[in-house]
Amino acid sequence: MCNLGSANIRIGLAQQDTPLNVPHCIARRTTQVPKRSVQDQLLNSQVTTPQHMERERAYDIIASLLKIRFLDEEVANVQFPQKMGRVDAFQPQGNNKKETVIPWTDVFEISNPSSLTTGNSSTKDESGESSFQKEGNDRVEHSSSQLKYREYICGEEALRISPSEPYCLSRPIRRGHLNISQQYSMQQVLEDLHVIWDWILIEKLHIPHSERNKYSAVLVVPETFDSREIKEVLSIVLRDLCFSTAVVHQEGLAAVFGNGLSTACVVNIGAQVTSVICIEDGVTLPMTQITLCFGGEDLSRCLLWTQRHHQTWPPIRTDALTKPIDYLMLNRLKESFCQIKEGEVEAVAVVHSYEDGIPPGSHKTRLTALNVPPMGLFYPILLVPDVYPPPPRSWFSDYEDMLDETWDFPRRTDMSDGNFPGSSGYFPMWENYPIFQTKPKKEDNIGLADAITKSILSTGRIDLQRKLFCSMQLIGGVALTAGLVPAVEERVLHAIPSHEAIDTVEVLQSRTNPTFVAWKGGAILGILDFTRDAWIHREDWIRNGIHVGSGRKYRDSYFLQAQSMCYINS
Repeated sequence: MCNLGSANIRIGLAQQDTPLNVPHCIARRTTQVPKRSVQDQLLNSQVTTPQHMERERAYDIIASLLKIRFLDEEVANVQFPQKMGRVDAFQPQGNNKKETVIPWTDVFEISNPSSLTTGNSSTKDESGESSFQKEGNDRVEHSSSQLKYREYICGEEALRISPSEPYCLSRPIRRGHLNISQQYSMQQVLEDLHVIWDWILIEKLHIPHSERNKYSAVLVVPETFDSREIKEVLSIVLRDLCFSTAVVHQEGLAAVFGNGLSTACVVNIGAQVTSVICIEDGVTLPMTQITLCFGGEDLSRCLLWTQRHHQTWPPIRTDALTKPIDYLMLNRLKESFCQIKEGEVEAVAVVHSYEDGIPPGSHKTRLTALNVPPMGLFYPILLVPDVYPPPPRSWFSDYEDMLDETWDFPRRTDMSDGNFPGSSGYFPMWENYPIFQTKPKKEDNIGLADAITKSILSTGRIDLQRKLFCSMQLIGGVALTAGLVPAVEERVLHAIPSHEAIDTVEVLQSRTNPTFVAWKGGAILGILDFTRDAWIHREDWIRNGIHVGSGRKYRDSYFLQAQSMCYINS
């Protein structure tokens, strides 16, 4: 069971209650000069003066709604002065995760001929930290003859590598799409996905290559994925990872089944993308899909910007873009302290500084305006889109639309059914099909409440609209934000045009952790499909790929082209 995401991958055995939630990234050793610590850092742009002004105006609009002081308003009669100070060797009481220093990753492995694994092996303790590191994050000196750099490091360890080390961090999926750019080729993206997933299967789930043919894979993919992207991940699962069969479901549909529903408006607020789609009686309504290019990571960056503007952030070099360990810290602070409610929301927190060559420092400070960042969901101007823009769509032009039920095109007879050499082996000749323009995915620059309202009203049926407005479902990590549910209900109600005969809205309570509900739903869908008509066999996929004209169909997924995503048994 695998639920793909831009920042994290949720993966595990279907019989488990909860999956592993692993950062979807890999750091490879590099000798490039000058070295980039993050592959995507060249994609980012500088915030322009107009964007700064729009962000400040958005802040003041939010401040008036939350009844807090405006951005540049001086506070009179301050009872608690804003004091900051470094606390060396700060020892948090208890197991308070938000105050725990995040350790640097040890990038060396012991050269041991008897080691069973290569490239990514080292001795780890039960917490997942390298045994080379002792308490207090002091590094242990080793003989150079015993050590060598690990060739690649996956998961959270990759985010905790010091920028001074010879590694470059890559995220194969960005803003809901394969992260293809001029600096990050499609071949390397697919290779990184293969390595990350293979590492998880071996190191975390303990499924070796020799036993993969005994397993079937359920892939839950985001609505943002295009046809070509779905094909590529299927090829990795069936051809490279050697699973016997696989089935694909889309995230919104899986989330509905994960909560035991059949009809709902699914609002998926992920780390980098927010998507809205409506489901009726277990069938996705494709024209209701809306994608918003912001998520939880943007809220974390907004938290840092807010604190720096209010001068509550310690005078340390915090850079979530070139130092991913700083992003981990910001994300912890956001999850621990950010909430939506009226009035001043402040908290005393411990902020950590990570500078190479010295142990991490701890700084106790008072954070303020902690209710502003999550309001950026409704006022996305606050979240300046300068970081990690979506990949250009030209990379994903495909030769057929896997989601379009209206296919009735003949296969080209002048080309064979053979394979052709691709990025990491041989895969089917998709070029055997005639070229047709794929449907563009909707990407709107509107707030969350407007997106939900627009999606539901696009159904065009008052009875269904009333049902969907009372069956909104929030999923994704950001859905755990305190106060988000009443905020969504209030703002969606106000966003409905006055001439619409709708006066009630409700967000349904999730029956399980919103972060994992789509993963759970994928497992349920895999069990419900007891006839296994929708499953694709490894041999058939490698030999023939997808062919049109078959009578075998999914019923549930328009975007995965379930109706047309069929293959021929030869």
